[in-house]
Amino acid sequence: MDIINFMLFVFYIMEKIDAGTLLIADPFLKDPNFARSVIFLCDYKEGAFGFVTNRKSKYVAGKIITELENCDHPVFYGGPVQQNTVHFIHCCPGLITGGEKITEEIYWGGEYDEMIALLKRNTLTTQQIRLFLGYSGWSKEQLENEIKEKTWLSTYSSQNLVFNQDIKKIWPEAIKQLDSKYQQIINYPLDPQMN
Repeated sequence: MDIINFMLFVFYIMEKIDAGTLLIADPFLKDPNFARSVIFLCDYKEGAFGFVTNRKSKYVAGKIITELENCDHPVFYGGPVQQNTVHFIHCCPGLITGGEKITEEIYWGGEYDEMIALLKRNTLTTQQIRLFLGYSGWSKEQLENEIKEKTWLSTYSSQNLVFNQDIKKIWPEAIKQLDSKYQQIINYPLDPQMN
């Protein structure tokens, strides 16, 4: 790709980034916090904020939320920032009020007590809500700079992709949404020296 086409490509990617965008990690990204990760952006204004969608933490809800003592609902690794905080996204605004609408299907946060009560009664499935420990965040212009450095690709999100039960499929499925010229990176090894 020549420099002009590359700059147009970077401009195109940056133009379409917004809340609800999925950030796809470059296949050779060495940062262990984000290797082969897909991040669902919840905010993109004076910086960016989102959650890693394809990495479970070692915890279940009952181990980190005292009100959910025996709940085995999985908790995902949201990112390296504030690992002592719990966040959630969901697709059931009729059950959890007060959430911020990110896409037509996905909401961020909402009434904590309603979420707790629903999980206690096993009313919510893993296809309706995802809990996160910590989050991923970028200061103003930090994400733009990382995109210029080709750390991230971006694509649109969907409920099926963000809440995919087979988390190993999220990264390759997100890449499949990109132009066909990116399909080959799905099979790249983690270490380019092994190619």
